[in-house]
Amino acid sequence: MVKPKEMKTEFHFRTPDKDDGAEVWELIKHTGVLDLNSSYSYIMWCEIFSGTSIVAKRDGETVGFISGFVRPDKPNTLFIWQVAVHESQRGQGLGTKMLFQLLNRESCEDVRYVEATVSPSNIPSQHLFLGLAKKLETNCITSSYILSIDFPRTGHEDELLYKIGPISEENK
Repeated sequence: MVKPKEMKTEFHFRTPDKDDGAEVWELIKHTGVLDLNSSYSYIMWCEIFSGTSIVAKRDGETVGFISGFVRPDKPNTLFIWQVAVHESQRGQGLGTKMLFQLLNRESCEDVRYVEATVSPSNIPSQHLFLGLAKKLETNCITSSYILSIDFPRTGHEDELLYKIGPISEENK
């Protein structure tokens, strides 16, 4: 028999709204590895780009978030800006589950490619996107995109572009 404290509820996925912005900012801050933007930007992101972003909750707490948008210059491409998973939930496939939830939304029905930038030291994100390509039975092509010299003098790493696709409708 499982004791009530040991019971874990399933993840609840939903479209974010502006009321999620503060909790998302806290989640991003708590990861300690993602670039933290202003709280205002997350409030706006959850409002304006809600159709291509996702919040994951467990037991009423925000434990996952993905921010994404359909590229204006490539309407068949979903660009993933940030993926955040609370440390207590890592290793459970939450990032992948959120990505599949996004890809199955009406707002992503024309998406055939997923793009994201990943720094060379971010091994979990590399595994996430390589694993996504494998699960979707498609390609993952990595190329140089934003170099460290493109950033202000902050010591930011290069950002490699991961391009996953083409994605078939039956593999979404």
